[in-house]
Amino acid sequence: MSAPVSHWFSSLAGGGGMPAARPPLDGDRRVDVCVVGGGYTGLWTAYELRRTHPELDVLVVEREVCGFGASGRNGGWVQGALAGDPSTWTGRGGAEGARRMRAAIRATVGEIAAVAEAEGIACDLLVSGTLTVARSGVELERLRALERAARRDGLWDGGEDALLGRDEVAARVRIPGAVGALFDPACARVQPAALARGLADAVERAGATIVEGTAVTAIEPIRGTVPAVARTDRGDVHARWVVRATEGYTPELPGERRTLAPITSSMIVTEPLGPERWAQIGWSGAETLLDAGPLYHYLQRTADGRIAIGGRGVPYRYGSRTDREGPVPASTVATLRDGLVRLFGPALRGVAVDDAWHGVLGVARDWTPFVTADSTTGLASAGGYVGEGVAASNLAGRTLRDLLVGRRSELAALPWVLPPGGRPPRWEPEPLRWAGVRGVYGLLGLGQEIERRTGRASRVTALAGRISGH
Repeated sequence: MSAPVSHWFSSLAGGGGMPAARPPLDGDRRVDVCVVGGGYTGLWTAYELRRTHPELDVLVVEREVCGFGASGRNGGWVQGALAGDPSTWTGRGGAEGARRMRAAIRATVGEIAAVAEAEGIACDLLVSGTLTVARSGVELERLRALERAARRDGLWDGGEDALLGRDEVAARVRIPGAVGALFDPACARVQPAALARGLADAVERAGATIVEGTAVTAIEPIRGTVPAVARTDRGDVHARWVVRATEGYTPELPGERRTLAPITSSMIVTEPLGPERWAQIGWSGAETLLDAGPLYHYLQRTADGRIAIGGRGVPYRYGSRTDREGPVPASTVATLRDGLVRLFGPALRGVAVDDAWHGVLGVARDWTPFVTADSTTGLASAGGYVGEGVAASNLAGRTLRDLLVGRRSELAALPWVLPPGGRPPRWEPEPLRWAGVRGVYGLLGLGQEIERRTGRASRVTALAGRISGH
């Protein structure tokens, strides 16, 4: 593996390829905690464990290099939000539980910024908020409905969250046809691969060990007096706790084929835009952008003056297969480029695309992230972020820290923590899973087209939500 897997890694390596892997596992090991996966979830878990409990022997096992998966390929949003319907948290923890869940994830943005500063992680992190932009009456009503629901459930921050009018949006960014936007201050822009690589270095400074180029082939629970074990192609790791932090690659492990669906999201990045183009589109701040359509695009103004835009390309492959390094289809690149022109109009017509890549995110059947830890099996896990894992993974790491050391805390009592032995609902077997996921995305695309043509909300979009269960 030498070619960078994303623009984020390319800019780190100066075009020279992926960073060299750390040494692999060298035979059997026995540790206190074995973390499977060197992405954000695994790294934050290891960091927090060693930072607060330096007596623990913590080992992170990564198949490729740290940040290789979604952690080094995402849109670079440290967003204080969680996937899933807020009613899920209300159902699990009542109104107060939902409020605690929201407060915890929003506070996580500042938590990550503080760690990056304290550890000297140079990752272009800037807390600047996010704008979800509506370009039609139906999209604006969608944002208003979100506001009403948040107020009803006591989840509205009043002076912080803001529903902006046409002129207020234009003062921040010029998007032809924009009629309003929802501004949320709880978001930061970040260079995601730089965050992942810097965090890995911080994990090692904290005293944990990272091995790379080591594939975990199975995870097994405690059996009698034999501790839990992560079996790898280079030896077995026995541990009091084995933490599965594999997100979109989870289906590759035995017994986990239906735990998470690996959904592919694709991105492109433009050439650096000159001052004239930036002046035309009026995007002078560092707010991240999201359009309010059913099949949304997410955007970042990068620190080096480009626009990175992402969306769903080929979202799901039969049998939960993942494509680790394959090229992005030309049709997907064209769709994302068209998305840029749709948003910004003639100002970006003809802009060059410098890179394209994709990443795999994990989606549970109820589209809701989770944390699990069972002391009787010695197994723990976190994931199912549905693409909103940059911040959520930090909260998951701190939550796992408390659960693994038996600390009764507010984090350990959050409603995304499943009871011991609990697990998220499983996906349907194939071919139902393939048909369902592809069908939902097809319906969302059709619903979006109907909305654009008619200017009215589409029942097709609502049907997609009912089928998917979120």
